[in-house]
Amino acid sequence: MIRRACSADISALLTLENCCFEIDRLSERSFRHLLTRGKASFFVFDDGEQLLAYSLVLFHQNTSMARLYSLAVLPECRGRGIAARLIAASEAEALDRGVVSMRLEVHIDNGSAIALYRKLGYKEFAVFPDYYEDHAAALRMEKPLAPHLSPKLSPVPFYAQTLEFTCGPASLMMAMKALDPDLKLSRKLELRLWREATSIFMTSGHGGCSPYGLALSVLHRGLRPVLFVPSDPEMFVDSVRNEEKREVIRIVQNDFLQEIRRLGIPLHEQHLSLDELEARFRDGAIPVLLISAYRLTGDKSPHWVVVSGFDSRFIYIHEPYVDEGQTETTCFGIPVARSEFERMRFYGSKRQYATLLLYKGEK
Repeated sequence: MIRRACSADISALLTLENCCFEIDRLSERSFRHLLTRGKASFFVFDDGEQLLAYSLVLFHQNTSMARLYSLAVLPECRGRGIAARLIAASEAEALDRGVVSMRLEVHIDNGSAIALYRKLGYKEFAVFPDYYEDHAAALRMEKPLAPHLSPKLSPVPFYAQTLEFTCGPASLMMAMKALDPDLKLSRKLELRLWREATSIFMTSGHGGCSPYGLALSVLHRGLRPVLFVPSDPEMFVDSVRNEEKREVIRIVQNDFLQEIRRLGIPLHEQHLSLDELEARFRDGAIPVLLISAYRLTGDKSPHWVVVSGFDSRFIYIHEPYVDEGQTETTCFGIPVARSEFERMRFYGSKRQYATLLLYKGEK
């Protein structure tokens, strides 16, 4: 039977650890910490009389990636499918927590474990030299946990932003490509869109993109934008302390708004509910949303993402920012629980929001 580990299992876990590993063993202190205070998922396999195996997964704050940190099965119980069942339980738990990719390290000489991981869908992506106490290398492996939203199946392709301040153009490019498969995605287009849509200044450094500027860029490329924004047009102004820079943002925003009204782009001063957003998506719209990046990356800046899917539990998003140490796998189709997604959709003390819906050309 698979169940969650508890503090009463520590003695049995230590026995299991000593039976399975000669080096790099977890200590009693480590087990106790992981069971009480660690950000971990810890399952054991218990036959009613003895603890036969365990799987331990570590979660990293503000990332969509988890790590299968340790897996142990008593030698005499191997070959009975216990490891595969524990891994499946760990992967399901990770997906429920909004994780889309599982990574692991395995001793490069552990051929049986490597064969099992390959059979379960894990693929090698790197070798970590001198990783273990015996100075052996570790093979690093990774598996996507949301294959139904793989690049081949998702209605929205992926494009990673190439600069810290181009999340808006990158998200817009993914949405436009979903509606216009012939569109060529390139860094040239990314920078052109940023030049068209930037608000000039932001919290620091180069300015992010205004929803109004992004909407205009969509229209100029033959697609149909629909905007949902607050009645206050001075988005991002409060994030800049210098009054002269604030005035520049106001001028840019007002210029965008005048052009939007002149061209007749639909602009609604309301916040779309998740049910309405899903209905629009299923009707053919691709949503590009402003969110608070804090819940994804720990950064308190406003951030643009694109929605790539819905199901009964999650809203799936493409995160255009691929951080160091991550791969596109961890940023593609990130599942976000509906309640968490609703909190992400507001930015700052004024709870600013912006939803830009992209449709194919004029009806």
